[in-house]
Amino acid sequence: MNTAETNSSGKRHIEVNDENFRQQVLEASEPVLVDFWAAWCGPCRMMAPVVEELAGDYEGRAKVFKLDVDANPETAERYDITSIPTLLVFKNGQIAEKLVGVVSKKVLSATLAAHLNP
Repeated sequence: MNTAETNSSGKRHIEVNDENFRQQVLEASEPVLVDFWAAWCGPCRMMAPVVEELAGDYEGRAKVFKLDVDANPETAERYDITSIPTLLVFKNGQIAEKLVGVVSKKVLSATLAAHLNP
């Protein structure tokens, strides 16, 4: 089961975990952006508002999730996440794009938009 959380600014993001990753991400019919992050990671905290904005911008067209690598080591290991933040775009259950480090909203939005279903 996924959990929706709302931060102090009222923006919503969805957490996925080792247990629901397959169902929520790999079996999704629309493109999925997954932000691999950790609470102690400064650059991850810098990306959080960008990821949350994209979740709203792409609602109904793509899914946007966050996965805490410390709490979900199986999935992080499966996708060889060695640096965070790492942002993966999945389409049809496969990795379509990989971005590592802090990226602008413009770059991240264009990357996700390129994989939207027609």
